[in-house]
Amino acid sequence: MSSPASICLLRTSAIGDVTHVVPLIHTLQRAWPQTALTWIVGKLERKLVGDLPGVEFVTFDKGAGWAGMREVHAALRGRRFGALLQMQVALRSNLLSLGIKADRRIGYDHARSKDLHGLVINERIPARTGEHVLQAIGSFCEPLGLKQTEVRWDIPVPDEAHAWAAQQWSDNQPTLLVSPTSSHALRNWRPERYAAVMDYAVTRSWRVVLIGGPSPMERSMADAILALCKQAPLDLTGKDTLKKLMAMFCRAQLLLTPDSGPMHMANTVGLKVLGLHAASNPARSGPYSDRRWCVDKYDVASRNYFGRPASEIPWGTKIEKPGVMDLIEVDDVIERFEAAASSLS
Repeated sequence: MSSPASICLLRTSAIGDVTHVVPLIHTLQRAWPQTALTWIVGKLERKLVGDLPGVEFVTFDKGAGWAGMREVHAALRGRRFGALLQMQVALRSNLLSLGIKADRRIGYDHARSKDLHGLVINERIPARTGEHVLQAIGSFCEPLGLKQTEVRWDIPVPDEAHAWAAQQWSDNQPTLLVSPTSSHALRNWRPERYAAVMDYAVTRSWRVVLIGGPSPMERSMADAILALCKQAPLDLTGKDTLKKLMAMFCRAQLLLTPDSGPMHMANTVGLKVLGLHAASNPARSGPYSDRRWCVDKYDVASRNYFGRPASEIPWGTKIEKPGVMDLIEVDDVIERFEAAASSLS
């Protein structure tokens, strides 16, 4: 199959899902180096991936509503792509795609479609179940005649970000980063349980660094944890950027976090991730490369809330129910921490 002259990729959010698009970019560039790639991405997400070489970025400001859509459409006026990869099924993204002209409009299979997705596409990726989100996104090249056989990120991290991270700690003491807040509140663990694990890590001679964005929810969670810690961690909440966060991931040994964007950012640089999974299935949305260090209570949650094992509920079901994360005990996390720590020696 001949290569298209141009491809438009539409995946605006969220941070974790945007990292899953990067291997697809590399797959397309390796197979078809002459094909022009344009990626419509969210304003925040562009700060993470917007310096990928060989890609034109068009920013979609979700907060601007219809005006944000009009800005994207104006930026692409008069252009027609060989293919549009419509990798987001939310209604807003489906409406956004209507202003993008393309000969081939590739979207999700019927089972993964919603919000009128089928009306804005004319081709679909293969219908599969049991896939990680990254694999589903990678399959968008298959209708074009390609196959994603390698997963590579290489998201650029500027020297100044590495320099900033080096200023935060400079010795070789093993470092546990704790990013406690997901944008999905029901995926968050209790502050007192984070504090207990963080204090335990200090007794094992680890440095503990509390991280997170500047939002009120993240600051509130950080303050609640700090108030409960017997040993004060280094608190960098709200003090980094996405690139500085990536640089910290390059320097640390382990990240403790619920299912969230930082989980997937850390995975791209090979940092071990102690993910907390009860509300979501780590096989679908956990750290792609290595889930050995995660706590997985998803099956327990399925039995508790739905009365049947996870194998009998639809793939991708989120169990975001009040109290679901309480299924993860402090001892569960300490056990995985010790396993990860032992693997370093």
